[in-house]
Amino acid sequence: MGILLVWLSRWKITPKIISSIVAGAWMIAPFVTDPPDRTEADAKPKAPVAAPIAPSASPSPSPSGPPDLVGQNLKSAQSAAMTAGFNSISHDAGPDESGQWADGNWKVCFQTLAEKSPGKPTIDFAVTRNEWPCPAKDGDPIPYPKMPKVVGQDYAGAQETLKPLALQKIEPQSAYTDVTLPGNPDTWTVCFQDPEEARAIQNPTTTTAHLSLTAPGTSCPADKHTKLHPDPTPPPPTATNDDDDDSGSGSSSTGGSSSGGSGSGAGTITPGAFCSSPGSTGVSRKGVVYTCSQGHWRR
Repeated sequence: MGILLVWLSRWKITPKIISSIVAGAWMIAPFVTDPPDRTEADAKPKAPVAAPIAPSASPSPSPSGPPDLVGQNLKSAQSAAMTAGFNSISHDAGPDESGQWADGNWKVCFQTLAEKSPGKPTIDFAVTRNEWPCPAKDGDPIPYPKMPKVVGQDYAGAQETLKPLALQKIEPQSAYTDVTLPGNPDTWTVCFQDPEEARAIQNPTTTTAHLSLTAPGTSCPADKHTKLHPDPTPPPPTATNDDDDDSGSGSSSTGGSSSGGSGSGAGTITPGAFCSSPGSTGVSRKGVVYTCSQGHWRR
């Protein structure tokens, strides 16, 4: 196209010829020359480029060994085991085989690798409740804390003795039912305790210790529910005769008359006096009939 436009132009003949020769030489030069020699680096074969591997959506860590989770809360231990690439199961470390319905209420005492199963390895946690101590070994009885003896201590000292149990509450009360506790009974002495000494405390968070106290210098009662100042004893009732008119004669009389003592039913008798014939009858001066019963005249 360039040569054609040159010859159609108004150039003189000489420039047209020169331009045509130069353009033609430039067009055929690539076909008549040798290609350039390849360098040594170009001569070596190039390694194929590997396509990049797309990462997995949820990479699973390759576990090298189970982490030590003894002493941790069961819920936290389960999460840590999963992060380390392990499944987890749990069982009661004591002899009761209780189920772990709320994982946060239990702690890990022992751990072992469960028997091989398809998939990830599994850690088996032996657990007990958070407030309980661990047994000596998996399956042994739980060594529940024992109620210490606080009888004889003052109330302040008893509170310090019971503090390690972490009881729900320590409730003071007066050992005498007619004595009121002061606002601060720290110096009062413990006479009775409930729970009793050496009793196992299985559920300290729901257990209340009741301590019965006496004031300093006051002795403890022999029994609970006792008054320090009991009510005075009422006098015994006075014996009365059935016949007021005959009260002067008294029950010590052996008979109102000679016939009354015989129990013949005749004559006048004294009520309450001695008689010797059971079942016999007599009449008092008022005309009331009495019967001899249990050795005395009775109405």
